[in-house]
Amino acid sequence: MSVDGEAVRLKSEADEPGWEVDPDDEWGVAVITTVGRQLKLRREAAGLRAGDFGRAVGYGEDMVYKIEGGKRIPRQDYLNAADEILNAGGLLAAAWEDVKKVRYPKKVRELAKLEAQAVEIGVYECNSIHGLLQTPDHARALFEAAQPPYAPDDVERMVAARLARQSIFDRDAAPSVHFVLEEAPLRRPVGGTMVWRQQLEHLLEAGRLRNVTLQVMPTNTDAHPGVDGKIELLKFPDGTAVGRSDGAFNGRPIHDPKQLRILELRYGTIRAQALSPRESLAFIEKLLGET
Repeated sequence: MSVDGEAVRLKSEADEPGWEVDPDDEWGVAVITTVGRQLKLRREAAGLRAGDFGRAVGYGEDMVYKIEGGKRIPRQDYLNAADEILNAGGLLAAAWEDVKKVRYPKKVRELAKLEAQAVEIGVYECNSIHGLLQTPDHARALFEAAQPPYAPDDVERMVAARLARQSIFDRDAAPSVHFVLEEAPLRRPVGGTMVWRQQLEHLLEAGRLRNVTLQVMPTNTDAHPGVDGKIELLKFPDGTAVGRSDGAFNGRPIHDPKQLRILELRYGTIRAQALSPRESLAFIEKLLGET
């Protein structure tokens, strides 16, 4: 690969914010530090200065130093280009398998790991459409509405993390998943009419999956145990479970069977008050027809 005689705009810190390594993520720091060290050793062994190497891979010298110093998470295109330029025989490109696991925030990875292990997932969501049910454009519109605003690259990183969690629907022996969504978020045209319609259509598709139960809680219903906030329940193959509720136990994850029974009671009551799955899909179809 050569850039001689060509005007090339190199990617810099300003172009790619948001790919910093979380210093509290010990495993993530270890992975990125190791990959950065390997990149530096191979670059130096090839006799390339950081600036020359950066021009070859299409990145600024500052980015090369940050990646090699374990301060920035390299993208797949960077690793692929480095592998080719440094004649690494696929070893640097293969590092992407580890890097891609730590490119998402630690909390998101931990949640995704639990969801991937669960055999049953129960969710009541009151303020938005649950992340496991969001389309890319819907998720992006939500992140872009945050204040203070996220950097564009932060937004794309978080959207990718949210979509990665949805792989649970594709795995063999997919979990049994139960959703109860409030009516109000379904009526909110997040991202504009087209994005809203696509989101409603996606809900219909998800609600028709054999392992998914989708229910809608009408706004004109009586008070129910979910008025204090979101509820999540995850059950695992070994019989253990974890739950969390905005309105109970200070919102922290719980494992104690007595506390879990309280959340299960609340969630069961919510499901009983919501529209049936058949009625819920009909409600969404009607709402879609009104858009």
